[in-house]
Amino acid sequence: MTTAPATTAPAASAGSAARKVRPRGERSPIASIGLHLTLIVASVIAVFPVLWVLLTSLKPAAYATTTDFFKETTFENYTNLIQNTKFLTWFGNSLLVAGLTTLLGVVVSASTGYAVSRFRFPGKRGLMWTLLVTQMFPVAVLIVPIYNIMAGMGLLNQPAGLVITYLTISVPFCAWMMKGFFDTIPREIDESGEVDGLTPFGTFWRLILPLAKPGLAVTAFYSFITAWGEVAYASAFMVGEDNLTLAGGLQLFVNRYGAQWGVMTAASVLIAIPAALVFLFAQRHLVTGMSAGAVKG
Repeated sequence: MTTAPATTAPAASAGSAARKVRPRGERSPIASIGLHLTLIVASVIAVFPVLWVLLTSLKPAAYATTTDFFKETTFENYTNLIQNTKFLTWFGNSLLVAGLTTLLGVVVSASTGYAVSRFRFPGKRGLMWTLLVTQMFPVAVLIVPIYNIMAGMGLLNQPAGLVITYLTISVPFCAWMMKGFFDTIPREIDESGEVDGLTPFGTFWRLILPLAKPGLAVTAFYSFITAWGEVAYASAFMVGEDNLTLAGGLQLFVNRYGAQWGVMTAASVLIAIPAALVFLFAQRHLVTGMSAGAVKG
């Protein structure tokens, strides 16, 4: 009596193939290695310019344009910058302008965004379109008319002129973002404030703003960076060493015969510190605030 041949081999190979299938979302070793190498290369590219500036600031002027980064390391550039230039004056002017721009930018953007999000009033659509359209004009187009307006108002060479100018840059974007952020906050909270006898401003101040911290952090960060790193308006509107901001002051280190790389890189390092501190303060809210503000328009 004969028996049929066994058919377990195909079943075994099928089971082996099933075991080799990777869970969904799991990368292969080659893909993982490629991803890590890409991240390493991107990190090196991002850090290299900053590291170059830092190391150049610690070199004597004779080696400023060489790759001898650790030869005769010195802090002479920093002492020369602080003692022999008006860097501290420029630094104070920039802090004043950036601080006022940040404060007023947060107040105006938050109140505008809340009003557009919650209330209906004549000209609402026109206001929203105005906020949107003003972001489309480049600096080269706006600098001449804004210069003439500031000259007519007597605000040239005044910190107030720069603050107003920077607000025209930061407020339209931030107001739109805050409007989208307030749209994500339930209107029932406003209604509960009305039931408790709060005025619209009281509801906004006591109930809505505490929930809007991520959006406020993004607004403050954007307003500060706009004023801190801007060059074109600061160079055109401010003259005289005592009135310059950092953007205008650094240009004095460059002339037709060359550049003072030592003090310029030292100034760049010191200028980056306030921006880094503001970023560290706001970083935990940045992603939440920007993503929430993009949910609704």
